[in-house]
Amino acid sequence: MQIREHAEATPDKPAVILYPSGTVVTFGEMEARANRLAHYFRVAGLVEGDSVAILMENNEHFHTVMWAARRAGLYYVPINTHLAPAEAAYIIDNCAAKAVIGSAALRKTLEDLESELPHGLPAVRMIADDDLDGWLRYPECVADQPDTPIADEIEGDLLQYSSGTTGRPKGIKRELPHVHPSEAPGMMSALVGFWMDPNGVYLSPAPLYHTAPSVWSMTMQAAGIPVVVMEKFDAEGCLEAIARHQVTHGQFVPVMFTRMLKLPQSVRDSYDLSSLTRVMHAAAPCPVEIKKQMIDWWGPIVDEYYASSEAIGSTLITAEEWLTHPGSVGKSMLAAIHILDEDGNEVPAGQAGEIYFEGGFDFEYLNDAEKTAGARSAQGWKTVGDIGYLDEDGYLYLTDRRHHMIISGGVNIYPQEAENMLVTHPKVMDAAVFGIPDDEMGQSVKGVVQTVDAADATDEFAEELLAWLREHLTHYKCPRSISFEAQLPRTDTGKLYKQSLIDKYSS
Repeated sequence: MQIREHAEATPDKPAVILYPSGTVVTFGEMEARANRLAHYFRVAGLVEGDSVAILMENNEHFHTVMWAARRAGLYYVPINTHLAPAEAAYIIDNCAAKAVIGSAALRKTLEDLESELPHGLPAVRMIADDDLDGWLRYPECVADQPDTPIADEIEGDLLQYSSGTTGRPKGIKRELPHVHPSEAPGMMSALVGFWMDPNGVYLSPAPLYHTAPSVWSMTMQAAGIPVVVMEKFDAEGCLEAIARHQVTHGQFVPVMFTRMLKLPQSVRDSYDLSSLTRVMHAAAPCPVEIKKQMIDWWGPIVDEYYASSEAIGSTLITAEEWLTHPGSVGKSMLAAIHILDEDGNEVPAGQAGEIYFEGGFDFEYLNDAEKTAGARSAQGWKTVGDIGYLDEDGYLYLTDRRHHMIISGGVNIYPQEAENMLVTHPKVMDAAVFGIPDDEMGQSVKGVVQTVDAADATDEFAEELLAWLREHLTHYKCPRSISFEAQLPRTDTGKLYKQSLIDKYSS
């Protein structure tokens, strides 16, 4: 995966366009910047297999750092910008980072890192566009380095940490390919050929510290496609970015769809979205009704894939296919899918179980052999703990995450179904359903809702919502009570941090 040929052929073409600021980094500029930083890594003693931690918001430097690390054979480790200093320090220490590159926006976190690191800060530490005692100011600190390639270019890789929704984040590490970057096609290079227009414009609305935004945006740049990066997602801003930059393609998560759909109709109708050709969504299950509404709005261009940071396998379904298999995440693109019960036995079509892929990329959870082993079946197939089933045609349907299951009165309940139904209510912005302790039933089903209008967060609406839900779902799947929160603890890719809600409503 390379951007060099585009830097040489179209040096003035934008590689990154930040929205809403409008800051542009061209392919020529990004190539030169990445080369200078790669040279500095070598001068500082970093070699193939070392790690570089990135603690930045979406800004003009993020892609440069990833490209520099990638061509220097390094693992680049994007860190969630919402983490507390102790949590960020855990990742830096766990991956044994030899360098950390931060930004002015994360200055407070950077200042507090050293006291949280058992072995101190990495020797190489840079802060972009700011001054901090003991840190080099980037990019000024590499200005004297050559803007030509390093002599020993070799392919590096992303070292992504899990979101940590069920415990401390785990590093997902793959063996480096040990080849020159020109010989190492990206995991998603084939995507450009059949899905993306080489002359298109790609929108990346999510934080780059997540797997899909970083991998997809770099894949687009490697194909010479400009990437519009939203500095922070905003529902109306997303529509404005599409219209302003004539975006043709983009990748979203379902919660973004929900937020855009909840905009007033007059706002939605005020933006020209006719440039859109195809969009993709993933990261979390999309309620069927929400996706139907998006297809009604944007047309049958809303495709979907299912995958994980572990890259053990993936599925794909086009909008056209989905309309004949609503709710499915598609058929496998690479590895065979197996659905296993709790005893490790394969189950028939239509029956839910844990999803395993046979094949796909191999990986390990860094410094956690037990968790690595737990992600493999007796046959060597791999899982990330998702639950689902296959239909007779081989289409996969997701039911929920293994650790989200509620056991009430001996009955297994997957809360995703109730959550998906709740967010289709016009007064509901977001919803979480989970189990809380119950002396009689073991667990009871609890619902927590974020309303579109704060004035609707009343006991009367809670009762109305429960009655409405019972009209649409079997009663045992429905919450026994509903409470309200001003904002649910959801990651930027749509995953719920349910544990804080469970703790709050279990006490």
